[in-house]
Amino acid sequence: MAGLDPDDWDTLRTQAHRMLDAMIDNIRAVPAGPVWQPMPPALRQGFDTAPLPEHGRDLAELHARFVQAVQPYSVGNRHPRFMGWVHGGGTVQGMLADMLAAGLNANLGGRNHAPVDVERMVIRWAAAMFGFPATTTGLLVTGSSMANFIAILTASRAVADGAALRQGGVGGRRLVGYAASTAHGCVARAFDMAGLGTQALRRVPTGPDHRMDMAALRRMLAEDRATGAEPFMVIGTAGTVDTGSVDPLDELADLAEAEKLWFHVDGAFGALARLSPEHAPLVRGMERADSLAFDFHKWAQVPYDAGCVLVRDPGAQAAAFAQTLDYLAREDRGLAAHAPWFCDLGPDLSRGFRALKVWFALEGFGTQRLGEVVARSCAVARHLAARVSHTPCLELLAPVTLNIVCFRLVVDGQDLDRLNAELVKDLHESGIAAPSTTRIGGQLAIRAAMVNHRTTEQDADIMLDALLDLAQARLGFALQTRSSAPVA
Repeated sequence: MAGLDPDDWDTLRTQAHRMLDAMIDNIRAVPAGPVWQPMPPALRQGFDTAPLPEHGRDLAELHARFVQAVQPYSVGNRHPRFMGWVHGGGTVQGMLADMLAAGLNANLGGRNHAPVDVERMVIRWAAAMFGFPATTTGLLVTGSSMANFIAILTASRAVADGAALRQGGVGGRRLVGYAASTAHGCVARAFDMAGLGTQALRRVPTGPDHRMDMAALRRMLAEDRATGAEPFMVIGTAGTVDTGSVDPLDELADLAEAEKLWFHVDGAFGALARLSPEHAPLVRGMERADSLAFDFHKWAQVPYDAGCVLVRDPGAQAAAFAQTLDYLAREDRGLAAHAPWFCDLGPDLSRGFRALKVWFALEGFGTQRLGEVVARSCAVARHLAARVSHTPCLELLAPVTLNIVCFRLVVDGQDLDRLNAELVKDLHESGIAAPSTTRIGGQLAIRAAMVNHRTTEQDADIMLDALLDLAQARLGFALQTRSSAPVA
C-alpha cells in the first residue's frame, strides 16, 4: 500500500453513506432522547486502557465503536433541553460544511487559494453585521477566549511605543485595563498570557443590574493614573456569562474616547443580539468598539469551533503579530502570493477552514432568520422567568436581560446551596434537562441559558416541572408550586 487512500473506493463510499445517513438520523432524533447520560465505567475504562494501535482497523468497525461508546455519551448541547453554560445546538448544514472543509484539508494560515477568500468574505460580513467599517481586519479562531486574547494583545501593542514591547516585553511599564467584576474568566487569563499579569486587569464593581458601575470605573482610572500606572484599555461585556447582562457600552465608548483608551467588547454570545431588531438596542455602542470578540458557535448555531475577533484599525493586528521569515516569504504571484496572510493577524500559522461552515450558516439561513433564533431564545427565557416568579417555592435571583435565567428553590430549614446543587445533578442524571449553576450575590443559583435553536417554552416547562418533582421526591413532602397569579 503506497499511501493511506483506500484500496476499494466503492466499499469506502458505501460505508461513508451509511455513516452520513446514521448521523443525520441521530440529529433528527435528538429531542426524543435523553439530554445527557453518564458514560458507563466499563466503556470509560476501555478508553483509559486502550493500547496504542500498531495495526489498522476497518472503518466500519471504527464507526460501530463510535456509535456504541461515544455518540450516546456526548455533552448533550444538541438537545433542546440542554440549558447549561452557553452552547449552541449546531445544525445538519454545519455538519455537512465541516465534512466538505475536512475533505479539502486546507491550511488557512495564508497563501493563494480560495478558502482564504472565503474567510475574508466572512470577516467582511461580520464587520457589516456589527456596524464596523469595511476596512476592519479579523480572523476566525477557536472561540472567544482566543479572540479576547488576540484583542488584548493587539491593544497592548497599540499603546505609545507599543512596538517596542514585542522586543523587550512590558518591562517596568504598568499597563492596566478595566473590566467589570462579571467579565468572563478568559479576560484575566488573556492578561496573563499577554505578559501583563492578572493584576493588571482591574475588576470594576457592578450595580444591582449586574452592569459595570461607571462612577467606580472613573474613580479607579484616576487612582491608577495618580500612582503612575498606564491605563490602556477598557473592556465591556455584551452578555455576561452569569446573568446575560450588558455593560453600558455607549457610555464606555464615550469614556474610552475621552480617556484615549482602547475599547474592547467581549460579546461571546450577546453580540449576536444585534441581529434581533427587538434586542439590538441592548448592545448599542458595540459598533464603536476598537475590537470585538464573539462566537459563531453559540447563537449563530455554527458547529464547534468558530470564534471570531474583529479589529477596527486595519494595521493594528499586523503590528502585534506579523513576522518576517525566510520560509514564509510572500511573492507577487504563484501559491505564495495573496498577502496579507491570516498568520499575520494572530498566533496560529496552522489554521483550519472554519470559514466554510460560517459561510453556510450566514448565507444558508440569513441574518434575519438567525436574529429570529435570538429573539426566540429570549422569549423562552422570559417565559421561564415568569413561571419562576409565580411559583411560591422558587426565587428569581437576577433580572433577565437576554436569554439567561438564574433562580433557586427556597425551602425553610434547608441548606439552599446544597439543595439546589444536588437538584441540578439530579436533573442531569434524569436525562430530562441540563441547566448549570453559578453564584449570584454569594448564593448558588440554578442557571438556565436558552441558546439552542430547537428550544421552546414547552422545553422550559418540562425542565421546571421535572425540577419541582425531583425536589419533592428528595425532600419527602409537597411544595407550594401553585400561584393564583397568571403566568405571562
